[in-house]
Amino acid sequence: MSNTNALSSPKELRDALEEVGYLADDHIAQVAYLANELEKPILAEGPAGVGKTELAKALASITDRRLIRLQCYEGLDESKALYEWNYKKQLLFIQADEGSDWNEIESDIFARDFLLTRPLLEAIASDEPVVLLIDEVDRVELETEALLLEVLSDFQVTIPELGTVSATTTPLVVLTSNNTRELSEALKRRGLFLHIDYPTPERERDILRSRVPGVEETLASRIAEVVASIRKIDLRKPPSVSETIDWARTLVALSIDSVDSETLDETLHVLLKYQSDIEKARGSLDSTVTR
Repeated sequence: MSNTNALSSPKELRDALEEVGYLADDHIAQVAYLANELEKPILAEGPAGVGKTELAKALASITDRRLIRLQCYEGLDESKALYEWNYKKQLLFIQADEGSDWNEIESDIFARDFLLTRPLLEAIASDEPVVLLIDEVDRVELETEALLLEVLSDFQVTIPELGTVSATTTPLVVLTSNNTRELSEALKRRGLFLHIDYPTPERERDILRSRVPGVEETLASRIAEVVASIRKIDLRKPPSVSETIDWARTLVALSIDSVDSETLDETLHVLLKYQSDIEKARGSLDSTVTR
């Protein structure tokens, strides 16, 4: 059963998110609250690794809802997003009933028992409220985006052989985008826009304190300051929040309590994933960062 108190106000929602380890600012909490109140999807855009996907997981946790995830990718089509028929099972049924009237067989093989539900239909057909995460929506083609529009407009799916399946409960929908391409105006109109950027050093320090057991406040602050400086460099892939957390865990595991030039040389590979970025960061960090 959903924890409705968690959604009674933006502040209550923010506090509930914090209890499950997601440190939201006031703006994130307000958009998530309004999405539930207005029954509109959240369209969360921003760099990779800033907590867009984690927001959906945290919302599912605080509302006691099942999380249903549609991972988007190039080439995603209706059969993987909505539904498809279990052709092998249908064929076995036809072979077993060979000699029966075809009209009867046809009505039997296009029953719900032969339907393979995919994330979108699963969310709509669910008897209990769910959180539907449509992850990295910017990776799909415009044709698939149009399919999403149809589903999100009315929360229903028409299956020619069965009829229309309408949602009995409205899913709480979170769409995420890394902004690799511009989304259509129509899709943007359907949801509440939420830009999630890299956190401030103060907020990232708090995230580290919350997510990394054993990290001291001084070290967490120092890590956050260094990472903020690194993100200002023109890198192929700036460090995400999850990579900052991994770096902090690494330093704690190695019993390192300060960040200096030697520490960076030994552990920067945990934070950055390309050798060219590592070399560029080493060359760009000034004495205030490597002291």
